[in-house]
Amino acid sequence: MKVLLVEDDAMHANYLRELVQDALPEVTDLSLASNGREGEEQARQNGVEAIVMDLRMKERNGIEAARTIWSERPATRILFWSNYSDEAYLRGIARIVPKEAAYGYVLKTASPSRMHLALRAVLIEAQIMVDREIHQIQREQSRSGEALTEVELAILSDLALGLPDKTIALRRKLALRTVQNRLLSIYEKLDVGNLPVDGSDIAINKRVRAVSKAMTSQILNRESIFSAEKELGNWLERRQNLG
Repeated sequence: MKVLLVEDDAMHANYLRELVQDALPEVTDLSLASNGREGEEQARQNGVEAIVMDLRMKERNGIEAARTIWSERPATRILFWSNYSDEAYLRGIARIVPKEAAYGYVLKTASPSRMHLALRAVLIEAQIMVDREIHQIQREQSRSGEALTEVELAILSDLALGLPDKTIALRRKLALRTVQNRLLSIYEKLDVGNLPVDGSDIAINKRVRAVSKAMTSQILNRESIFSAEKELGNWLERRQNLG
């Protein structure tokens, strides 16, 4: 069995290698990539069956790398491991995982026994496994009436990119009034709806404030903004080609 480790921290990479060697005696080929771009290339060249993927890396993050790998080999089993349990990561993975793929999400603080269980469950048994802490976040999101919908999250990402309402409506194929109504919902859910507006003694830009609240609450993060920026560039390029 061919397994690829994608991790940019040498200490974590060595620790992960030891864990995999101990937990997965079935592995016959264990390779290492130091960033997401190298991970894509090695997965493509070596035909790896399973991957352990760090999420936050300086050169091409784990979600972007997984998107490319799954687009080429949708049955690849990927266990994401990270120091972070951001909602942005959870949503990012949910948007790209193929229906036929086994995947998992475990924190780097997990015990060796927990990692052993996750490695075997995802990479060998092709199960879906999410760490307890991350699973708790998912449950809270599903129960909360204040959780942003996928459309609202897309509009919020467009706000972070500086797009005006008309461009958001054009890009998302929504009516302008729909975008404006969704913005009101976003402001309410992020608790910025009642802030002073222009013309009062203290003027606060709700759009900027909403993005700030989303970043501090981990609804958006650096990687999600990076991905949104790339998607915007692709959209603009397609429109230019059509013109």
